Amino acid sequence: MKYAVIYSSRTGNTKLLAETIIESMGEKECLYFGPAKEDRDVREALEASDMIFAGFWTDKGSCDIVMAEILKTMENSRVFLFGTAGFGGAPAYFEQILERVKGNLPDSARIAGTYMCQGKMPAAVRERYVKMKNDGVPGVNADAMIENFDRALSHPDEKDLEELKRRMDDIKEG
Repeated sequence: MKYAVIYSSRTGNTKLLAETIIESMGEKECLYFGPAKEDRDVREALEASDMIFAGFWTDKGSCDIVMAEILKTMENSRVFLFGTAGFGGAPAYFEQILERVKGNLPDSARIAGTYMCQGKMPAAVRERYVKMKNDGVPGVNADAMIENFDRALSHPDEKDLEELKRRMDDIKEG
């Protein structure tokens, strides 16, 4: 199976997932591995692939704009979506994100699978949460936000990567 791995990664979390995919799938049949960008060579590799692994970081509850635009071009493609989100722990939250991301794909695209996990966030995010707490911003549970930030620091962790590898095994098997 010829495939491509295209991803958008702001903090390195989604790039780590992409590296796990290529490690699991093997480099021999990979036509493209790298960042999401509009480029003729990238487009040709995506079009020639039997499967496209498309990775994203979560921005305002969906994928980032760069990946959204690339997903819109995946006519008649078989796509495996993968991504990371700073807030995690709730599969229902990940499903909501994935549904919004799927909305960027053309109707002719076929979803081969999905995977999401929590990812660490930049230190500036925690600083913002602490400031919100210290300022007593009404209607914001800053303690819960800080707790989630601290929990996310270890992600993607080995358990996250092992689950992604298991999903790659499922893809390879059929």
